[in-house]
This record gives sequence, structure tokens and C-alpha cells, in this order.
Amino acid sequence: MSDSTLPVIPDVVGSEQTGRRGLLQLGITLAGACYAGAIGFPVYRYLATPARRAELAESEVTTVSIPATGLPGPGTATIFLFGSRPTLLIHHEDNHYAAFDAVCSHLGCTVAYQPENKRIFCPCHGGVYDVNTGAVTGGPPPKGLKVYKVEAKDDHVVISKA
Repeated sequence: MSDSTLPVIPDVVGSEQTGRRGLLQLGITLAGACYAGAIGFPVYRYLATPARRAELAESEVTTVSIPATGLPGPGTATIFLFGSRPTLLIHHEDNHYAAFDAVCSHLGCTVAYQPENKRIFCPCHGGVYDVNTGAVTGGPPPKGLKVYKVEAKDDHVVISKA
């Protein structure tokens, strides 16, 4: 067979039709990426909002005031929210107050005041904290409770970040 009898195959690599097809594919790809972003971004914002809102609430609150009517009696305690965190306010028998973060440093369980044992106790894994300092006195917690500054006024108590 000679070269003159072979069928002619058109060169499509450099043709005008291939350039248009490539440009069309690029345009469709960019439009798809924009569409995915337009749907994905609101979904991301919706899912990320609760954690972000809690983080902002935590940082914005620096003091909490509790009126005398909401204060615990001597030898008792109450839990209230400091921002979004549960906080334990203890009214000791000698009439002074102490406030601690009520979240155990071990696994994040809520602690409880046990006046009969003079301790703060985590029921999840037996963590024990000192009622005056919040330091760990027993169990698995790696560190003590966060301590808040407490200032007793005439008709209320002001708790602030230490």
C-alpha cells in the first residue's frame, strides 16, 4: 500500500472544535465549583454556628451578679451559668463564698458539692476537689477546677474571672 491510498484522519488536537470544547468544559467546571461553594458555605456556617456562638458567649461574659434572693444558705451551694459554663458557688459556714467552674477537668462531667464530706465530687470517675481552692485531692482529674473571684456586696454577690 502506498501513502496515497491510506485514509486521511483529521488532526483534531489543534482544531478549532477542540479549543471550543476545552473552553466549554472549563466553564462548566468553574460553574459547578461556584454552585458547590454557594451551597456549601451556608451549610458550613449553619453547622459551625453553635460552637462559635458558645465560644463568643464565654469570652464576652466577665462578671455575673447574683442577687441576695438567689444566694445559697451557709453550708450549701448552687450551680449557675457563667456565660455558657456551669459554675459552682459555695457559701461556707464561716460566711465566705467560693466559686469554681463546675466542669470536671477529667472528662467534662458536672461536679457536685457534698457538704457532709466537705468536698466537691465528680460522680463520673470519683474525682475529688478541695472546697476552698478547687485543687484536686483525689481521683483521676489532671488539674484543679478553674477558680473565680467572688466579692460579696450588701444585696448581691459578684463573681468575676480571676
